[in-house]
Amino acid sequence: MVVLSFLPSPGLTAVPVGETILGPAEESVLRYEDSADLNDPVARLQRRLQKGQARLSYTNGHGYLPSLLQQLGISVTSQTLVFSKTSSQAAHTSPRTPRALYFNDQSYVGWVPGGETIDVVGVDSRKGPIFYTLEQRPEASPHFVRRNECLSQCHLGPKTQNVPGLFVRSILTTAEGRPRDEVRDFVSGHGSPLERRWAGWFVTGTHSGDQHLGNAWLPAGRPASAVDLRPGSNVTDLRPLTETPLYLSPHSDTVALMVLDHSVRLQNLLTQATYETRLAQELPGGSPGDAPTRIARAGDALLTYLLFRDEAPLHGAVTGTSDFARDFALRGPRDHQGRSLREFDLQRRLFRYPCSYLIYSPAFDALPGAMKSYLYPKLRRILRGQESSGLFGSLTAADRTAVEEILRATKPEFRDWPAE
Repeated sequence: MVVLSFLPSPGLTAVPVGETILGPAEESVLRYEDSADLNDPVARLQRRLQKGQARLSYTNGHGYLPSLLQQLGISVTSQTLVFSKTSSQAAHTSPRTPRALYFNDQSYVGWVPGGETIDVVGVDSRKGPIFYTLEQRPEASPHFVRRNECLSQCHLGPKTQNVPGLFVRSILTTAEGRPRDEVRDFVSGHGSPLERRWAGWFVTGTHSGDQHLGNAWLPAGRPASAVDLRPGSNVTDLRPLTETPLYLSPHSDTVALMVLDHSVRLQNLLTQATYETRLAQELPGGSPGDAPTRIARAGDALLTYLLFRDEAPLHGAVTGTSDFARDFALRGPRDHQGRSLREFDLQRRLFRYPCSYLIYSPAFDALPGAMKSYLYPKLRRILRGQESSGLFGSLTAADRTAVEEILRATKPEFRDWPAE
């Protein structure tokens, strides 16, 4: 249920690595633990801080949080609130003081009132998510500490496509926020129906045809089936449930949560596509004949998700309570007809056009050439109706045409990539 579930930080000391996280052979190719060449947003911010080109300001109540969000370009409207005690900040987390999460296309921030640290993830385009903490105490030179311990606990395994990654859980809790029962048929991403999402989260918004597990907890001694979804599914004011004045925003916007659900899994698939391609081509002792199969398998998984082929449908209008949807949609880019992959539908599905906006992300742009040589021609065939097998056959002609036209106008690399 948590996107960032760090272990407690013992202080500003180097983390002993011991055995390599990814395995010696994989580390020799991917160099995940090497910090010297990191280029994620947090690493870039750290370099600006060291050169005096940026500054983090400390405030009473929120510490470095407002300044950090500003430096990373993260909007406060992305705030979502999780009250399950399942992170490193469990001692401070409860339904009265939930953990706030903020995000954009490349960065994720976790903060809780009274917490000793802020948890930060920056996505490196070649290595994937890199995990950091920032001490919540006023210093002349605040700095980030890279943390790898969380990978062995949560952030490297089947839930993250077996690469360093992010995920969202849905866990039913007691009224104190203690985990009671994981929603076992829930899978992090846009494929789970709303009725299985957001147990352990606060959710603000209305859902005319759907219900969800947010804003609810299990009574003592009662089974998971005892949760009534109706009262929590259309909450627009959290003040009766939690201490909203402690936070930068009173919202835990349902649209922001839906985008968060989508984005973390796609980021994992992008990391997986990068890793699989590089390992297939560079891992010592590998068979050259295996490379095309590994690339195709990772590429197909990425395309299926990128085009929302496994998205759970909505059954009516979904409306958030903050300005998140408006702010998100304004960020473009747009084609000559004003169309954008950031436009929402929120009636039948999340987005109006079924292709993820993260196709513009640095992580997608940095995919190895062999992976792009697989993805772009197949994507063209899909959008032209020449790939009608399996899930791709369910794309309507109108959707295929719109997505291809938008991409040709806004993604020059897609338009110009050589034909097969």
